[in-house]
Amino acid sequence: MATTATNFQERLTALQSNMLNFAYMLTSNRDDAYDLLQDTMLKVLDNQEKYVDNTNFKGWVFTIMRNIFINNYRRASRAATVVDQTEDLYHLNISQDSGFATPEGSYSVNEIQLAINEFADEYRIPFSMHVAGYKYNEIAEKMNLPLGTIKSRIFFARKKLQVRFADYR
Repeated sequence: MATTATNFQERLTALQSNMLNFAYMLTSNRDDAYDLLQDTMLKVLDNQEKYVDNTNFKGWVFTIMRNIFINNYRRASRAATVVDQTEDLYHLNISQDSGFATPEGSYSVNEIQLAINEFADEYRIPFSMHVAGYKYNEIAEKMNLPLGTIKSRIFFARKKLQVRFADYR
């Protein structure tokens, strides 16, 4: 049993740099990536007995990391939700910031939407679906097109917008 535990820890330690890269990809922040790496290492070691031999060790560890990240994100989202418990719903009646610092910012969003609407359907539809939150494979299924075609059309639509709005940078 001791050799199995040692082997398990060696395999986990060997994955540490890959895990850090994956954590950084998820968090986009170095400190958060290190925290996620540490949380994952502890969780993996705590659940060592649940690992089944002859399964993908790296995949198992990365799945644990991804799940920890998702759970932390959901926890942070719930904590950020404000519930107005005032008697007259005072906080709900306060005018909310539109998200645009200036009227020009609002105009830019409208101009971008008009530019997207000018695209040919083959670019506009997949790009709009992607912006709306659909995944590439979902768009490919709905449009009955290969995944690579969808990815390239979204890429080219993005490039067209970058060229058109290059002066806004």
